Amino acid sequence: MRRRGLFAQVLTLNAVLVCIAVGLSIAIAGSSSANALVAVAIALVAGAANLIANLFVLRRRFTPLERLIEEMEKVDLSRQGSALPRSIDGVGETEEVERLELAFLRMMRRLEAERLRAGSAALRAQEQERTRVARDLHDEVNQSLTGLLLRLEAVREAAPPALEPELAATKALANQAMRELLSLARQLRPTALDDLGLVAAIAGQVEQLDQGGIEARLREEGRFSDLDDDVQLVIYRVAQEALSNAARHSDATRIEVSLRRAESEVELTISDDGRGFAFEESESGLGIAGMRERALLVGGDLTIESPGRGTTVRLTIKPPPDAGARERQFAGDH
Repeated sequence: MRRRGLFAQVLTLNAVLVCIAVGLSIAIAGSSSANALVAVAIALVAGAANLIANLFVLRRRFTPLERLIEEMEKVDLSRQGSALPRSIDGVGETEEVERLELAFLRMMRRLEAERLRAGSAALRAQEQERTRVARDLHDEVNQSLTGLLLRLEAVREAAPPALEPELAATKALANQAMRELLSLARQLRPTALDDLGLVAAIAGQVEQLDQGGIEARLREEGRFSDLDDDVQLVIYRVAQEALSNAARHSDATRIEVSLRRAESEVELTISDDGRGFAFEESESGLGIAGMRERALLVGGDLTIESPGRGTTVRLTIKPPPDAGARERQFAGDH
């Protein structure tokens, strides 16, 4: 059963008190009908005036609180800055609402700071594990395949001619496994990102698609070498996931990648001419939640548009606004 709001409870309590006052007035008036009528009239007028005054005063006091609750319910924790409405600024119409706004702002900033801290730690741990697995694949499994190829070559020289086709096919399979292994290692930890930089790493992804039969082009504008390592890694991973989705799921024939930097803002845009997707599919294998989470870790915003034909993924990263300025000003004034 839903409980009544605080405003309704206070107003009901006042109405009950007024009724009690009316009853006491009638009882005190005695048996005289004239006195009773006068007392009832006075009590009713006083009660009505009391209720009207309560309604006016309480409504003025509770309306800002109700608006604040409505704005707090709109907060989106999955977007940068939690998408706090501008009306939640630490300055309320009443003292109680102002204190609630400040407490809510402090709580949201603590939550965001903790989420960023935990997310950054998880991101670094994930990348460290990717690096370890890639190194093991390259140094151990790849060496084992190289040894296998050398043994096959040695056996091939001593084998009878009848086994030549079988040995050649086995060697071809081993070479294919080695190529796929190296490709997987590069996907796990792109050496180009460490050695050549962000643009070259994304260009390598685009070139692979172009060689695979999809017309893919990269346009870049600005300098990216001075970006923070975490920012570069997030941009690369989002590009990698978006390009992989376009190649696997969209049936696209053309993909445009744009990497642009204007002052402190970096924008990555990936557009394809594929069949698009329904957003209910976003939870099943497209990695959209992971891309959004990565974007949040560096103060970025990820938007995806799929109007029925083609898909556009846009990642925008810029310094977050100084959300604590209003609170610091309020704290100084008080």
